[in-house]
Amino acid sequence: MRIPSFPTFLRTFYTISNATSNFSATARYKALSPFSRTAVYKSMPTIPFLGSLFSSKSSSSNMEYPLKKTDDEWQAVLNKDQFRILREKGTEPPGSGTYDKHYPSEGVYACAGCGTPLYKADHKFKSGCGWPAYFDSIPGAVTRHTDSTFGMARTEIVCTNCGGHLGHVFKGEGYPTPTDERHCVNSVSLKFHEDEAKAEGEKAKV
Repeated sequence: MRIPSFPTFLRTFYTISNATSNFSATARYKALSPFSRTAVYKSMPTIPFLGSLFSSKSSSSNMEYPLKKTDDEWQAVLNKDQFRILREKGTEPPGSGTYDKHYPSEGVYACAGCGTPLYKADHKFKSGCGWPAYFDSIPGAVTRHTDSTFGMARTEIVCTNCGGHLGHVFKGEGYPTPTDERHCVNSVSLKFHEDEAKAEGEKAKV
């Protein structure tokens, strides 16, 4: 019997754990180019179910942030998916996010938890990875931490104001961007505003 490859193992368990909600996303994933699949593999270790097999070792869990709330307080203002991803470091299925193929000419993407502006519209680029991709962030808005979940060293990115999990950043993948970085961010972690001033106003209300 042929032993399945590691990527096949990941896709199989991902499909089993998300069978009812991830069928169309899986189909879109299979249609990705080989270059795009490489980006997907790097992001897959924190998917639901597989993530539960390994404890999270991200250093962000031990950090303190300007905006402090208890889990109960966060659950009162976030929906189920937002809480799972922002506060429990989950990951949305590839190709399923609202902002995956969202390319406005102007505006800002703010943290869905606290409203802090994180990325500008012109930071976003087409990576084909299945998640929103940005080559840079608004200065000081995003904090990086070492994430050793799943036995591999990656760089987690969180909102500097509230510590909400955004995703991970990858370097040196060869994308034609000014930084050669890809901020791989969950759509659920974001809220888009066409007006940057309005985004700042939303943050002030938190």
